[in-house]
Amino acid sequence: MTRKQRRLTLIGASIGVLAIAAALVLSALRESIVFFNSPTDVVEKHLAPGTRMRVGGLVKPGTVERGANLQISFSVTDGKTDVPVRYQGIVPDLFREGQGVIAEGKLEPDGKLTADTVLAKHDERYMPREVVDALKKSGHWQEGEAKPQEGARR
Repeated sequence: MTRKQRRLTLIGASIGVLAIAAALVLSALRESIVFFNSPTDVVEKHLAPGTRMRVGGLVKPGTVERGANLQISFSVTDGKTDVPVRYQGIVPDLFREGQGVIAEGKLEPDGKLTADTVLAKHDERYMPREVVDALKKSGHWQEGEAKPQEGARR
């Protein structure tokens, strides 16, 4: 075998090993990535009761009901379809009607989701008051861009 053939063999083997390593990493990541379904997806897929899933959307205004022992029920909507959710526990501070939310749990036979985790999504336009003040001082602030968070420290 000539020197050039050995070098090409070594390069080919190295590329093969890297390809196998990349495939293994990607397959491991695929199993750990968790997506969420919209309420319309949940209804259209006709999932079986007991199925574990995540539902994401907005908390439908007028549906939040708080009960005893930190019990809360609400509906998640995507504007087209609603999925009722039951949860027992402390909800995040950002949880409120009209706010983005992700609920993870099991689908019940009655079509409700019994959640064991509720995550509230913050507004992507959030900007700390200090940043807003600095932008106003520099003249780069335009009204209507982002509203400073109420209660933010000054």
